[in-house]
Amino acid sequence: MVPEYYEWFCPVKILCGLKALSNLPYEMDLLGARKAMIVTDAGVVEAGLSARLKRVFEGSPATIGAVFDDVPPDSSVRVVNRAARLFNDTGCDCFVALGGGSCLDTAKCANMMVTEGTDDLARFQGVERLNKRMKPFVAIPTTAGTGSEATMIAIVYDETTETKMAFASNRLFPDVAILDPEMTVGMPPKLTAATGMDALTHAVEAYYCIQKNPVSDAFAITAVKLIAEHLIPCVTDGKDRRHRLAMANASLLAGISFSNSLVGVVHALAHACGSLCKIPHGVANTILLPVGMEHNLDKAGHFIAEMTPLLEPAVSHRAGASHNAEAAVEAVCALRERLHELTGIPLTLSDAGVPEDKLEAIARAALNDGSAVYNPEQIDYADALSLLRKAF
Repeated sequence: MVPEYYEWFCPVKILCGLKALSNLPYEMDLLGARKAMIVTDAGVVEAGLSARLKRVFEGSPATIGAVFDDVPPDSSVRVVNRAARLFNDTGCDCFVALGGGSCLDTAKCANMMVTEGTDDLARFQGVERLNKRMKPFVAIPTTAGTGSEATMIAIVYDETTETKMAFASNRLFPDVAILDPEMTVGMPPKLTAATGMDALTHAVEAYYCIQKNPVSDAFAITAVKLIAEHLIPCVTDGKDRRHRLAMANASLLAGISFSNSLVGVVHALAHACGSLCKIPHGVANTILLPVGMEHNLDKAGHFIAEMTPLLEPAVSHRAGASHNAEAAVEAVCALRERLHELTGIPLTLSDAGVPEDKLEAIARAALNDGSAVYNPEQIDYADALSLLRKAF
């Protein structure tokens, strides 16, 4: 189905493959940048990935002006403020984010503050609120989940309001995304599972939410295919660079897709769980994806059914859209259960540590999340609470 009107945009230059990282100084030169601030986290440093990145600069005119390695799993406004101050104080001229979604989002938001010359990030919350061209930005993901290396979206936690602030602008796209499997081979199995399910949630919701279009569909359906084929092998044999590269591409494709078509109620609920209960985003999506898909069967079952051959090839095409859509939900549940067996990833909100008395607050917060707007089924408080109870 082709909508009467849609827009699609992704200006990110993508470098993908073994030794892709070695091209970083050259890409900085093309961007007119010489002095990078590296935005990363303690886990990436401990894994030796930042040291590997630093070696890439040896013998090149590009330099590292500063390293901000204090990004937490869920970044916040305070963290972004500190990163922006370090950038300005050290005279850097570009951002290089090395890490998962939190590192990439921190770099995006710090770039906003530096470019706009402000210390009030909330001014730019929402859609297309940025006025100036951003500093050069290179994204190097070390997980395969958020797809933030190719999205126009950034999300950080606001300690004052205890909510996640969302920013969306074409100016937030990185200039360059570098996908090198050497950056992801060290991911532990549980993180591999959670980030992989995050990417699957992006792809699935992008494929059936109301702003879908033929271009986003092509990216989303390819991401679903790659995840179905390569996520379990990545968990069981994380050193296999072929599977790691496939999952890096799946995350990228899902990110490109949902950045244009957006996501729905699964993300609205997951964001609220993260804000109020500090549940990692990939874990929340793992738990909530089947209940969100099931809730949308009436309005989007025919789209969900189109994913079934990729998720569960044994299902007959002749069984009908309704049967195949339900089979897709069952296939996602089976994938989750296998990941739980392999890694112990939680399958319910209670197992993830969400108190039952928090469900009502999570439901209210989810209704104020922009993702709920793009869900095929309209969502009210009773719907949101019902879905949370099913997932509990």
